[in-house]
Amino acid sequence: MANMTSCCDTCTFYIYDDEYECYTCDRDLDEDEMMRFLTDHHYQCPYYRSGDEYRVVRKQM
Repeated sequence: MANMTSCCDTCTFYIYDDEYECYTCDRDLDEDEMMRFLTDHHYQCPYYRSGDEYRVVRKQM
């Protein structure tokens, strides 16, 4: 699994929310996960998925 050092900006679940007019995580973190995410600099997000659409293509080359 990728970790948060990969950045939320590159995650598939990091989407623009028109209602809040900002980017938010589309996954629902429970209270414990959210606390770890906010306080631990080395937290590995279990929901992280690369939003790099060209990753598969580069792998095939």
